This record gives sequence, structure tokens and C-alpha cells, in this order.
Amino acid sequence: MATKNEPGRLFELTAVIWEENDGFVSVCPEVGVTSCGDSVEDAARMLEGAVALYVENAGELGLMNEGISALIPGHRWTTSIRVAV
Repeated sequence: MATKNEPGRLFELTAVIWEENDGFVSVCPEVGVTSCGDSVEDAARMLEGAVALYVENAGELGLMNEGISALIPGHRWTTSIRVAV
């Protein structure tokens, strides 16, 4: 998503999606944006739109200068863990 600060930048971010009640919840942990949908694909698409709006608005408000480095990690690992309760 292009912003005033970073025209034409494309960020590869994480989408975590899980089933909840009768739908699916999605979250982008890098920016703390959440969304939902009727399917996994719908939740991912809705999250993509929500994150694009967030990044665009942050850019317009001049808030992306400091936060942009968090969106470009050198390495990223995603895994799952088990916790006994």
C-alpha cells in the first residue's frame, strides 16, 4: 500500500486466523489490526483491507516514520506452541 512516506512499498505481513463461533477472526500482529469474515479467505481479505487502511492513515498522519522498521523484519518465524492447563 502506498503512503506519503513510502510510495509503492509492499509489506509482507502476518495474518493469524482462527474459527470463532459462526465465523473466522483474523489479526495482523505487526500492526495490531483485527477483522473477521465468514470463511478463512473472507477473513484474510477483510484483514488485508483493514491493514491497508491502517497503514494509509498512519502514513497520512506521519506516524509511519518510526513504525516502518517494524514492518520490515530481517527474519520472521511463525510457529505454534502447546500449553498445558
